[in-house]
Parts: sequence; structure tokens; C-alpha cells
Amino acid sequence: MRPGVEVDRRGAATWELSGALFILLVGSILHFVFEWTGEFLPVAPFAPVNESVWEHLKMAFWPALVWALIERAPLRGRVNNFLLAKSAGILLMPPVIAAFFYTYTAILGHHLLALDATSFVLAILAGQYVSFRLLTGDERNPVEARLFMILIIVAGLMFVTFTFVPPHVGLFMDGPSGQFGILS
Repeated sequence: MRPGVEVDRRGAATWELSGALFILLVGSILHFVFEWTGEFLPVAPFAPVNESVWEHLKMAFWPALVWALIERAPLRGRVNNFLLAKSAGILLMPPVIAAFFYTYTAILGHHLLALDATSFVLAILAGQYVSFRLLTGDERNPVEARLFMILIIVAGLMFVTFTFVPPHVGLFMDGPSGQFGILS
């Protein structure tokens, strides 16, 4: 903790729980936005354009990033490690979703919508919890925050790029059609 600064644990908890609800709601709506907009291309980097695992990771990443921007001002000076905490939480969500999905489908041999939704909820809770722990923990080295911010930028660029030109591997394949990305 910074000398002379008392961390507002209750405020941080309220913001992180509210964030979990925001990410869940906005992410769930985001699932349908590309279709609802008549496949409007400027929406494609931010909303799933097909049923691939990769495209569904956007449902957590982008709303979590927006929430971090929303809560930055209200938490300023009340918590530690804001950039590190939010970046770490945001970056944790997509791998949790993917790991959960590939683990349970390897066991069951197929996917279930209820378990897909569960993975989304668990990823959000895990990301927000990690964020809370870092927000309310001791002050960390600012170099860590810069590194994680670079990773957030790289991840955002990957979501944009791989929407249009994805690698041809399973993570990016639309299950129903066997296609990749939006332009294949």
C-alpha cells in the first residue's frame, strides 16, 4: 500500500461485483450484436461474428475493458495497482473460458450451452476477483502495470486482426460452418 493511503476495500468490492454484472450483461448482449446490426463490419472486432471459441472470448474482453474505463475515476486514489489489477483481470477471462470449454468438451465429447454459459460466468468472477485482490493488495512495481497494459493492447489488436484474418486452427473455427473469421 502507498504510504498514507488507506485502501477502500468495500468500495473496491462494490465496484468489482458491479463490474461482474456489467460484463455478464453487456457480454451476453454482445453475442447477438453483429447479427442484430445486419452484420455491420465496424461492429465485427467487438462482437462475435461466428460460433468459434475465439469469437466468444470477445464477450468478456471488451465489456471488461469498458468497465475498467468506467471505474477508473471513481476508484482513483482509493485503491492500489489500478492498471495492473484491471489488466490482469481482463487478461485472465479469455483463457479461463477457453480452458473450461476445451476441458469439458474433451471429457464429454461435445459442448453444452449451459456449460458454455457457466464458463463465461466463472471467467468473469475469476477476473474480477483477481482484480479486487490486486486493487486491495500492497502496491506493486509500476513496471508490471506497463507490461500488462502492453498485453491488453496486443490482445485488443489480436481480437481485431483475427476477426478478419484468423489462423486456421481449431480455436478460430466456426463449429457449424467450418469457416474461419468473417472473410473466409
